[in-house]
Amino acid sequence: MGRMIRMTMADGAEIGVYHAMPKSERRGGLVVAQEIFGITDHIRDVADGFARDGYEVLAPALFDREAPGLEAAYEGEDRAAAIALARAHPLDQSVRDVGTCVAMLADKGPVFVVGYCYGGSIAWLAATRIDRIAAASGYYGRLVPQHLDETPRVPVILHFGRHDASIPMAKVQKVIDADPPLTTVHLYDAGHGFSSDRCKDYHAPSADLARTRTLDLFRANGG
Repeated sequence: MGRMIRMTMADGAEIGVYHAMPKSERRGGLVVAQEIFGITDHIRDVADGFARDGYEVLAPALFDREAPGLEAAYEGEDRAAAIALARAHPLDQSVRDVGTCVAMLADKGPVFVVGYCYGGSIAWLAATRIDRIAAASGYYGRLVPQHLDETPRVPVILHFGRHDASIPMAKVQKVIDADPPLTTVHLYDAGHGFSSDRCKDYHAPSADLARTRTLDLFRANGG
């Protein structure tokens, strides 16, 4: 449904952005924050799925400055390279890029943010830092426990897998115990990446439930 376009970000850099338009009535705008692997076929499918639900979607290629056109595999050398790239990339830059996309959509109606893996952390930070967001949904964001000093401005739901080896339950419990305002934490009997059917930890019941909760959040907040 969508296509790659080029957009100029706040720092003047031009990066790729996947843009998907709804075929039916437009319910709002949505920024999809990617996994560490780039704007892969999975992220494009996610964007197209939300477009079918009535959202105009922008999915910025957050690592385009360093790795133009990145579409890394989930395993092997690609995975290792993607992890290194994500650790080296300035987190604030990704938040600003999401903010540019939010601003592009905001005059048309409510705007939401959803993020996966690396993008799950970006979704949390977007909810704490970016104006003109109506709500955010973050999936298995490993860095969320490190940013509990920031307060969400809008309703947020966070999705974590109980069997996620990269995010120990002790860290998830830290989020739960902090009880951030406007925030709901959902736990699933699944591992990391449970929402992606390309991932070895894909868990369809959890993926379906998390997506339903995400759409319910958007619709409860104007979408």
